[in-house]
Amino acid sequence: MRVIIQRSDYGECQVNDETIGFIDKGLVALVGFTHDDQEEDLKWMAEKVVHLRIFEDETEKMNLSLLDKGGKILSVPQFTLYGDAAKGRRPNFMKAAKPDEAKRLYNRFNELLSEKGAEVETGEFGAMMKISLTNDGPVTLILDSPDK
Repeated sequence: MRVIIQRSDYGECQVNDETIGFIDKGLVALVGFTHDDQEEDLKWMAEKVVHLRIFEDETEKMNLSLLDKGGKILSVPQFTLYGDAAKGRRPNFMKAAKPDEAKRLYNRFNELLSEKGAEVETGEFGAMMKISLTNDGPVTLILDSPDK
């Protein structure tokens, strides 16, 4: 499982020019899955995302988590996170989970985020989405679930 998180002042997901997900302060999370991702990967990642201390405290040090700040998450499914462009000029996506399984994992991941106390807005799995955000910092991190 791979998640790219960006600390954001604003995030929006549109499908067919209609806003389907919106946050103000919080995280925009681009979320991808590979073939062998399991429930333990989802749980590990949800715990990591909501507790990662990347928000500034009163001394301007990154000491606060999303839950500490009361921020929201805009979670966006993105199978291209497992694209491989090492050979040729067109990426292949053989490492990405199959759509049915990836959709199940994505929905479960968002449930886990909510269960941990995060307010979650989502993109639409399988749709052509337009994502807008204002990165705060900028702060961007790439998170991979631990090797099994």
